[in-house]
Amino acid sequence: MYQYQAPIEDMMFLLRDVFDAEEHWAALRGDEAPTLEDAEAIFDQMGSIASEVLHPVSGTGDAEGGCTWENGDVRTPKGYDAAWQALTEGGWVGLSGSAEFGGMEMPKSLACFAEEMQWAVNPALRLYGAATSGAALCIEDHGPEELKQLYLPRMMTGQWTGTMALTEPQAGTDLGQLRTKAVPQDDGSYEITGGKIYTSGGEHDLAENIVHLVLARLPDAPAGTRGISLFLTPKFLADGEDGLGARNAVHCDGIEHKMGIRGSATCTMRFDGATGYMVGQPHRGLQAMFTMMNYERIAVGLQGLGAGELGYQYAAAHASERRQGRALDGAVDPDAPADTLLVHPDVRRMLLTQRAYNEAGRAFVTYLSMQADTAKDEGDKNIARKAHQLLSLLTPVSKAFMSDLGFEGCVAAQQIFGGAGYVDSSGIEQIVRDARIAQIYEGANGVIAMDLLGRRVMPDGGAMVGELLDEIESFCDGTSDDPWTKAQVAALRPAAARMRKVTRTVVSLAQQPFNGADEIGAAAYPYLQALGHVAYAYMWARMTDAVSGKNTDFAEAKRQTGRFFITHLLPRFDAACASAEAGAQPIMGLSAEAF
Repeated sequence: MYQYQAPIEDMMFLLRDVFDAEEHWAALRGDEAPTLEDAEAIFDQMGSIASEVLHPVSGTGDAEGGCTWENGDVRTPKGYDAAWQALTEGGWVGLSGSAEFGGMEMPKSLACFAEEMQWAVNPALRLYGAATSGAALCIEDHGPEELKQLYLPRMMTGQWTGTMALTEPQAGTDLGQLRTKAVPQDDGSYEITGGKIYTSGGEHDLAENIVHLVLARLPDAPAGTRGISLFLTPKFLADGEDGLGARNAVHCDGIEHKMGIRGSATCTMRFDGATGYMVGQPHRGLQAMFTMMNYERIAVGLQGLGAGELGYQYAAAHASERRQGRALDGAVDPDAPADTLLVHPDVRRMLLTQRAYNEAGRAFVTYLSMQADTAKDEGDKNIARKAHQLLSLLTPVSKAFMSDLGFEGCVAAQQIFGGAGYVDSSGIEQIVRDARIAQIYEGANGVIAMDLLGRRVMPDGGAMVGELLDEIESFCDGTSDDPWTKAQVAALRPAAARMRKVTRTVVSLAQQPFNGADEIGAAAYPYLQALGHVAYAYMWARMTDAVSGKNTDFAEAKRQTGRFFITHLLPRFDAACASAEAGAQPIMGLSAEAF
């Protein structure tokens, strides 16, 4: 197994040279803003923990078979407790959490890099922290003050963890079919009864308490998703003075045995009249839960990026060492029995595909996180509102596009290993297995694409997409005369114009009096792929412009990788546009009986 090296140089390049993060943080936080020096120190610390503590137990935990369940108790793999302790003692669970409740309140555009490192080296362990951070954010935004004071300080430290208990056997993505009940009690609490499946971190031995956010129905609830409420339902009730109170009627009836992320306990949960407390408003629980779900969707995008980065590092190291055959135009290293894999164009194609998507994805996450910072901390309501709208538009792209590309990159890495990539001694096959889930959970990527088109693009007729494209075109107008940047702009400008046209076409198709919904469903996935490629092309243009005139190895690598993106990967954009514009008939024309 190769050792992970945190890509700190690339992270600092983005913060310093591409996005001017220090000025961004100062404008939002004033004297309390972190500096680039602070960021680098944080990355150094997290990078060491990631490579020396978190990464080793990922492989051993997977080989051990992951979590085990016995009589309602779940044990995590050997070494997970020490790794979790390293995260909690360092304050990493609450890195971006509210300072009011003990978090470090770092900007998202800084914290996202520490999160990427954790996702890269041990996604199974990272899930416990990500679920806790998301649940804490939901409670902070929607919970009553008493619940915040009781639960958030202990969740920020990782002393208590959190979950999102949504899914039921009969109601996977279709949350309108939920049956879990919530009956009001005289003391203001609710009695929660029902079962949930696929609850990540529903039971484990890493923390002393587990705080479940449970979707359930009140007795008078209307049918469908409009009748869902949200309830904080802990494993142990909170005692204001001592912390832990009485054991609640929350039970784990088993865990799933999975393809990957085996160290994450995926639990079947049972609530037998458990005590719960409402978070948010009656019948509006799904709206409150979306605070957590949107956080988790950005997190899953980071998971895809982290997996792609780790896969690339393994593949690049292997290709540098492994000697197979000779270069097509003659031996590069005639004194050795064979040349390294790096002499072969097809191997380089796979490596550059991974690298180009990873580096664009990291820039995209930085850009997206800066919108989150602005939406949260900007005093000008109009600026904050626009940032929130842009964040809302691009969150589905983060989740689906980045997880798709992360898995693609891991498969390419496995291909570079050849037969060695198919056996467990190389470590790459675990990376592939772990990465696959990111395309499925927190909304399968096809559903996420429909969310993008149906809920983010259609309501305003594509206006927000238009504003993003306006920003891109404005950037193109203001770049330098550097020939490498001009090549990027020459590819980006027509892509932005085509994206504008595709948006108009798809909106028009969806507004037809007949089969408009099918048109959205048919166009959604390729539309998301098209928008993702335009966003990545924008990121590559910005990165190439940032290294203009610099004569370093790092700058030259950026220029060359950016050129590969526009020549070999951006052409996928045209295919996605053609598919998005093709309409629903070629998909829906075949009768159901023919399948």
